[in-house]
Amino acid sequence: MNIATLISGGVDSGVVTHLLCEQGYKPDLFYIKIGMDGENDLSCTAEEDIELATATAKKYGLQFNIIDLQKEYWDNVVAYAIDKVKRGFTPNPDVMCNKLIKFGCFEQKVGHLYDKTATGHYASIVERDNKIWLGTAVDPVKDQTDFLAQIDYLQVSKLMFPLGSLMKDEVRDIALNAKLPSARRKDSQGICFLGKINYNDFLRKFLGEKEGNIIELETGKKIGKHKGFWFHTIGQRKGLGLSGGPWFVINKDINENIIYVSKGYDCEKQYGTDFLLQDFNYITDDLWKGEDNVEIAFKIRHTDSFKKGILTREGDHLHIHSTTPVQGIAPGQFGVLYDKDEKICVGSGEIRV
Repeated sequence: MNIATLISGGVDSGVVTHLLCEQGYKPDLFYIKIGMDGENDLSCTAEEDIELATATAKKYGLQFNIIDLQKEYWDNVVAYAIDKVKRGFTPNPDVMCNKLIKFGCFEQKVGHLYDKTATGHYASIVERDNKIWLGTAVDPVKDQTDFLAQIDYLQVSKLMFPLGSLMKDEVRDIALNAKLPSARRKDSQGICFLGKINYNDFLRKFLGEKEGNIIELETGKKIGKHKGFWFHTIGQRKGLGLSGGPWFVINKDINENIIYVSKGYDCEKQYGTDFLLQDFNYITDDLWKGEDNVEIAFKIRHTDSFKKGILTREGDHLHIHSTTPVQGIAPGQFGVLYDKDEKICVGSGEIRV
């Protein structure tokens, strides 16, 4: 079996390479270059990544290639993020990077020449009812199925997730015992969107600044100024520059460039129990076969735990009712749905409230 392995220079993809070689495979390694080197004075260096990936390939005698997808990344993922932010939504560019770049453009350029593509994502493959489903990882803290919930059936059918059955500590131990070049490298805090680039600097470069008012939702009183609604998202606490907090962003008026905030951790307006999902992407199929009032698990952001809820159908939308209040439900985020046992990731759709 011919395997293409996506390698980032980090410990996870290094261990994937080691495990495949231990199983007798000789995968070809590919580093996908997606940063924005020199693009409008923003820089995102990949030198250390490439150096460690090259050393890993050399250690196992494997072929190593760099695939430059910077233009495709800009045209698809970055453009998507800017468009969503301008319209007041909260985008998740890392989700779109997996769908469009890592398992989209890469497949078109190179991946189609291979039987399987292996990655260091913490996820698994589940076979049920003669179909292939995206499964969750054993390690709930590292599970990354929410970042993969926009891929399609052809993509999931071709993927391998060798780390899905391992805890992160086990992965680190394997790397140390195997003396991998990346064994002691710290985990990346981001996935792939901007690398070392500050997110607000990125937004400032392409959307600029525009002063607006910060209004206390309950009183209508102006309590501060902000530099543009696009720098803020629903549920945000840090970076507001307000004293006497904690303050949380509750709503935004994008036409008037106003941010509405409420004070205190227990503010009820921070929380909600109901939201709609539009343009839902079923990775494999509708696990519930059109049934209504079904028990599900879900996530609305990358966390180490699932929420429980009830799924009902409203025309082209899915209505999710959470059994417990959820903080910071933001339009534009992806709501990711799972079976009630939290074993299968069914897919995701964009949140509307």
